[in-house]
Amino acid sequence: MKSNRRTRTAMVSLALAAAMTAGGAAVPAHAHEGHPPAAGEGPLPADPHYGRGWHELPGIEGGPRQEHSVAALGEKIYVLGGIVPEAGGVTTVDRVEVFDTRTRRWSEAAPLPVPMNHPNVAAVDGRIYVLGGLTGGASWEATGASFVYDPKRDRWSSLPPVPREMVRGSAAMGVKGRTVHLAGGMRTLTPGPGGLQDTVDTVSAYDVDSGRWRDLAPLPQARDHVGGAVVGSTFYVLGGRDRGQVNVRDTVYALDLRTGRWAERAPMPTARGGLAASAVGGKIYTFGGEGNPAPGSNSIFDEAEVYDTARDRWQRLAPMPVPRHGTAAATVGDTVHIPGGGTAAGGAPVATNDAYRPNGHGHGRGQGSRP
Repeated sequence: MKSNRRTRTAMVSLALAAAMTAGGAAVPAHAHEGHPPAAGEGPLPADPHYGRGWHELPGIEGGPRQEHSVAALGEKIYVLGGIVPEAGGVTTVDRVEVFDTRTRRWSEAAPLPVPMNHPNVAAVDGRIYVLGGLTGGASWEATGASFVYDPKRDRWSSLPPVPREMVRGSAAMGVKGRTVHLAGGMRTLTPGPGGLQDTVDTVSAYDVDSGRWRDLAPLPQARDHVGGAVVGSTFYVLGGRDRGQVNVRDTVYALDLRTGRWAERAPMPTARGGLAASAVGGKIYTFGGEGNPAPGSNSIFDEAEVYDTARDRWQRLAPMPVPRHGTAAATVGDTVHIPGGGTAAGGAPVATNDAYRPNGHGHGRGQGSRP
């Protein structure tokens, strides 16, 4: 990797037990008892079990990463921004690393113009768009700073900022043609006990050609740390949370991009926030998450579940070998890549890099559709 990249950082000791203001009132949203928020590098299982569709890949070369976003361009996976361990806590970075799925090697790309965690990222026509996110510091506040990356020149270019009323990080993302869709997210995440999490129901669309933004019908309920994908002409928003790690949801909302109307689909078998999601064909694969009350889980889910959009039906898959939250997923060919994430509640980044291949015999028991 290049050693002369300059990484701009904003240091913060992280403990993500949180609360949120709604209508001016503080709503407690603390981590589960027995699972205090972590700070620094996360623990790893002693003997992770691969197989049944799961494949272990070379870990992130630059080290542990969490609360980043990922994008696929061709056969390469880009890991953008996020938080990394530093001095007993974590720090927000501008780092961009690239995994070549053919050579299985890592390299470094031009850093983000500003450090961000929870960036809103989408790949459109061979370029990567970053449309705001959260800043580092004592309180993670939404920024509308926006950029587009050209991989041929390894260069970021500035875009006009996200309109003020649409600014947030941690949104569900989906692309239809040359339009990027964003649903939900959060405007504030204050690390530490008693901090605030400001979840929103905002839904918006960005046209990469005209640079224009449109306000769409809001989500039926506010969500952040939520999965998103476009299949056909429908934007799906899966799971997530509302004002805190333990307030996890199993809802699946579907926005018809032709009519602009929302509908509710069959719920997830496991309610969870902080999950990763990516589509392969007409199915959406979901992985991990935070808010698990089970003893010994570190508040992390190992669940992997797939949603068949045509049949409105869920199916359980082989669990994650290394359960994580605060990660993201992208598809290359028929394989979903899931680099990084956290292995305990709050900030606990790891460098784990896994892939799930649906034709690798990973399917399990099916779940009924919504009546």
